[in-house]
Amino acid sequence: MSVPAPRASTPQAPDPPGRQPGVGPDPSPWLLAGPYPACLVVGIVVLAMGVLARRPDVGVLGVPLLLMVAWTWFRRPTGRPEVQIAHGEQTPGSGRLTAEIRVGDQAAERPRNLVGFRVGAPGHRPVECLVPDRPGTYPVSMRTVRTGRREVFWLEQRAASPDRLWVIPPAERESLELTVLPTSHPLALAPLPFRLAGLTGQHGSRRAGDGGDLHDVAPFAPGDRLRRIDWRVTARLNTGGPPIADRAAPPITTLYVRRTFATADATVMLVVDSRDEVGPRVVTWNDSAALGEREASSLDIARVAAASVARHYLNAGDRVGLEDLGRLRRPVPPAAGRRQLDRLVRRLALAQPAGEPTERKRVPRLPSGALIIVFSTLLDDDPARLASHWRRAGNRVIVVDVLPPLSTVDLNSRRLTAYRIVALERRDRIRRLAGNDVELVSWPSTADPVVPRSALTVLARQRRLPLGASR
Repeated sequence: MSVPAPRASTPQAPDPPGRQPGVGPDPSPWLLAGPYPACLVVGIVVLAMGVLARRPDVGVLGVPLLLMVAWTWFRRPTGRPEVQIAHGEQTPGSGRLTAEIRVGDQAAERPRNLVGFRVGAPGHRPVECLVPDRPGTYPVSMRTVRTGRREVFWLEQRAASPDRLWVIPPAERESLELTVLPTSHPLALAPLPFRLAGLTGQHGSRRAGDGGDLHDVAPFAPGDRLRRIDWRVTARLNTGGPPIADRAAPPITTLYVRRTFATADATVMLVVDSRDEVGPRVVTWNDSAALGEREASSLDIARVAAASVARHYLNAGDRVGLEDLGRLRRPVPPAAGRRQLDRLVRRLALAQPAGEPTERKRVPRLPSGALIIVFSTLLDDDPARLASHWRRAGNRVIVVDVLPPLSTVDLNSRRLTAYRIVALERRDRIRRLAGNDVELVSWPSTADPVVPRSALTVLARQRRLPLGASR
């Protein structure tokens, strides 16, 4: 699925002081280069030396230089070369982002100049290129494991006339922002809430209705459908009564119907903690911009995990919603369908930290009886407090730990001590969650879904009951 992005606008020369915008001709962006004054000075000096020394043969040597300068002055370039950077085709999960550098304007009528541009990307070495000013497209690409709304490419451009005497200095850097959508991994099985809701679905419930699994056999009652009558059971159970003269079998006095378990769908709420974003190197925790393009942050892992879980439940016909703890806005209500998956993936890609992490004073209101899956690093008490509250309210709560494998290299003694204190508090927080009957799953990376897939399969096969319910 490609991610559309606005095309970068071509920078325009600023208006000179005292001139109103849109009034009068725009000033030319072309400036004289270094060889131009040198050729002019050398030509004048040689011509003057020939005149003063009365040496016409010497003075003639400066005439070609002066003629070249005059010719270049009267053929001064006009207009600005068109150089734009635009998005290319993006494939979620491929790890490659592409863009296109579009040079030249087909409708322009001017001499073919030279255009130089430099393209860079975060964590990559810039690439420079010098091309003629004619229509053409030059693709560029980069590799990354990061997701979300990011500035992925920047462009610097300059131009020169064919004789290198007129140039356009480097303009302001243009940037291209893309919304990199997270990929999703297929899951075999996933846990369900304690009680299923809805009148139809793909999951078997515990109430009688139209379904597939046998519930029991009961006498026919008003409201039962005739197609539910089990004639074999009816014939076997109707053994009493006087026999009919022309038949050997006893008469049928009671009809029996087969009742089945009804099917239902599940309601799943994804809760993403986007209040902080940390990388695998602890030394970069105070600066998320220091993360490399090959280092997936905790929020990148949360996006991939949430997209994978949402895809699994929506493919099963369930209803999935989304709550972002980092934004005080209305959550995405639970819904089903392909459009809901696109909406959730887009909202996940736009989830990012906004200032310092804040504590939720009021617990978000989520649908009763829903399966709540929390994606968090558990570096503070707020997600654990909310998860415990939802579990006490009777919901099944699963916490997905999205903290990447950590590296404490380059930490001094003070920072290492601070990290150990944070790690101990996080460990105690996880123990309290287990004591509150909150299930925990670890999702360590964006590229290897084997461990979380196995953990979710184990949770799906476990039969769990609400707090206080008897087996």
